[in-house]
Order: sequence, then structure tokens, then C-alpha cells
Amino acid sequence: MTTGITSRTAERFAPFGTTIFSEMTALANTHRAVNLSQGFPDFDGPDLGKLGAIEAMNNARNQYAPMPGTPELRHAIAGWAARVNKIDCNPDREITVTSGCTEAIAATMLGLLNPGDEVVVFEPYYDSYRACLAMAGAVPRFVTMHQTPEGFGYKPEELRAAFTSSTRAVLINTPHNPTGTVFSDSQLREISALCIEHDAIAISDEVYERLVYDDYTHQSIATQPGMRERSIVLSSSGKSFSLTGWKIGWAIAPEELTRGIRSAHQFLTFSVATPLQLGVAKLLENGEQEINSLLEHYKRTRSMLAEALQELGFELTLPQGSYFILADHRRVTDRLGLKTDVDLCRWLPSHAGVAAIPPSAFYSNPENGSHLIRFAFCKQTATIEEAIKRLRSALG
Repeated sequence: MTTGITSRTAERFAPFGTTIFSEMTALANTHRAVNLSQGFPDFDGPDLGKLGAIEAMNNARNQYAPMPGTPELRHAIAGWAARVNKIDCNPDREITVTSGCTEAIAATMLGLLNPGDEVVVFEPYYDSYRACLAMAGAVPRFVTMHQTPEGFGYKPEELRAAFTSSTRAVLINTPHNPTGTVFSDSQLREISALCIEHDAIAISDEVYERLVYDDYTHQSIATQPGMRERSIVLSSSGKSFSLTGWKIGWAIAPEELTRGIRSAHQFLTFSVATPLQLGVAKLLENGEQEINSLLEHYKRTRSMLAEALQELGFELTLPQGSYFILADHRRVTDRLGLKTDVDLCRWLPSHAGVAAIPPSAFYSNPENGSHLIRFAFCKQTATIEEAIKRLRSALG
């Protein structure tokens, strides 16, 4: 006679287990390590947004928001999209407010994809992409971003080969997590041409749209000729305004595609926190100076961490956008007698007091990313300085 209950986890989730972020954060906590693994700031977001949310709560805006989002936030998103991305959209019919960009991704896939549809996915990828595709029953077709002296980029012939008669969508992320690549105009044109040729839609994750450095410029694929009517632009307030815990995201899409997104969204969360939506509206309308200050800070922490990593033997190119550095660790692990990114990321918290992420978790074939390691630089200057001090002590 057996006791207990056997695992009832749905088979669609069996390949994913616990996220690598949870594992590495647990290691960081156990060893009191400086946590450069998860991509969230260790400082607070702007008072402008918080005061807006408090004002909303004090004015009794505490009940369910409308399913698509509060009118105030949807109009603020429309203004933001026009200013930042040159996308004109109708706030009533083309914008849906979601519980972070992660829910926007899930609602888009569940609302617009059918089982068996193929989706072209660039790897390394944000880990929720594969899980959301599995929930929708869709089939990923991976295109690898290869490391070059200039950064990371895909091979055009591999991109074209990934499109088939079953391709329903391409999922892009620019600026890209974790490589830091900002897709160029020529790359977006190339992807757009394949979408049009195969009658596919573009699902564009643009959460790092304002975190772009040096002379690089973010463009949305929705601005490419023929793409506005077949693009879903996803973003959130978390990265631009350091409010990741608020989980206020959105999807911008033509009305026909928005109907599908909302059909899923209404049964996933229906609506998200009303006061926080109103706080984010204030930031989108009046928070430009906050973004400029944040960019200057990230430029400094990016340079500080990159220089120290190179000094210690890591090989890297400065990320063009986002707030991650993806570095080749092989010279370091050779010295330590270690092999893979997972080996190094499990060694670092206990021996160096620093936590990072092994990006092999973001590849369909983990071996393709096993020579890399990801560090987040979205931290206070003092946090980066302490991490560098510990890394130098352990690896120098």
C-alpha cells in the first residue's frame, strides 16, 4: 500500500522545474552574497509614481479597474508610445494593461496562438517564453544569437530557415535580455520581410526600451513598413522606472489582435492594481527626468562592472542596452578547475560572496550557453563596488 499523493504537475511544465532565478537567489541568500543574478534594482523607484498611487488610494480609487486598464493609464501609454516609439495607437481599442510584461507575453500567446503553431524565438531567451509557448501548445523554432567581437547577432540564413509554412509568429526582444543587443534597423527590416512573406505576426518584448546606451537607438518593429497591423508591442513600467514589484505592463496591438489578447487577459488576471496604474500614469506623463538620471547611473555601473570583469579574465563586449553583462567565463573557470556556467554560478556565492546567472538555462541546447555567465548591473554604486571587491579577492 502506498501513501501520499503522486506528482500531479501538468506535463507541459515538466521540462521547466523551478526557475534558475529562484535557485540562484536562494544560494545568494544562503551565503549572504551580493545578488547580481536577478534583474531588479536594489534601490527604490521615483516618488512621483508613489505619490500618484497614494493620491489614488486616498481618493477611493481602490476597486477593480476596467479589464483593459484605467483610462488614465491607457491614455498615458498612448502618449508614451507616440513620443518614445513613434507608434500612434487608440487607447480604448489597442492598449491592454497587464500584470507586468510577463502576463502580457502569456496573454498574447494564449490569445493568439493555437496548438501546433510555430513561433520563431531568438535565443538566449527570457525563460518565461518557453513556458508560455508550452501553455499555448505552440512549437518554438530557435534562432541562436552568436557572439561576435561587436556583440551578439543572429545569422540571416538561420533566421530564414526557421520560418516555415506553419510559422504563426516571431518573438523578438529588443533591447535583448541577456545579450544586451539592440536590434538594428536592417535586422528589423529583415525580420519584417519574413513576417510579411509568411503572413506571421511579430510579438515584440520591449521592456528595456529606454535602457539604451552610447550611440544606439531603440526602434520598435511596429514602425517598419507593413508591420503596424501585424505587431504586438509589449512593455512595462518596471525597468524604466525601477518599480519591478508593481507589475504594471501593457500590450499595444491593432484592434483585431487586441481582441485575442484581451480574451486571454480577462481570464488570467482580469485587471491589475488600480492605484498602481494611476501612479504609473503619472510617471509616463512626467517622469522623463527620472529616466535620464537612471540612464546615467546605469552607464556608470555598467562601466565599473565591465572593467572589473575584464581585469579578472572574463571576455565581454559592453551591452548596447538592458542592464545585464553577458561574459565568456572560460579563462576564469579554466583557472578554477571548473567547466560550465552552472559550475561557476554555484561556486561564486560560497567562495566569492557574489551571485550570477548561468545563461545555459536560456538556450534550447544548454551547451550553447555553457561558456557564458550573466551579471546584473542594475544596482547601487556601493553594491557594485562591494561585488567587485569580493570578486577580486576570490579571483584576482
